[in-house]
Amino acid sequence: MDKLVNIYNMLSDKNRLRILKLLEHKSMCVCELTYVLGIRQPSVSRHLRKLKEAGLIDSRHDKHWNEYFISRRGEEYGRIVIGNLSGWLNDDPVIVEDLKKATQANRDILCNYR
Repeated sequence: MDKLVNIYNMLSDKNRLRILKLLEHKSMCVCELTYVLGIRQPSVSRHLRKLKEAGLIDSRHDKHWNEYFISRRGEEYGRIVIGNLSGWLNDDPVIVEDLKKATQANRDILCNYR
């Protein structure tokens, strides 16, 4: 029961939901998520850590970045909730705007790596 409660706690935060919806579409680094969400980098990192601890997302190192993506191998409850989430909030104005802004997020510029 604790695992399921933890997953629902992860979904109780608007910014974590926004992150999950963004990561459904593409893997992203912290700089890109910070740009799209319009919140401070430490807050984004904290949300990512919590989502990763809950088994909802995973990460891999790619050149200069840690790239975050939806976990496909997580706990059963997490996989079910993530599967359902893909059909939810798709017409929410905040999510629609986030996805539009994500297409403009260029990590080479945002993260100052060249």
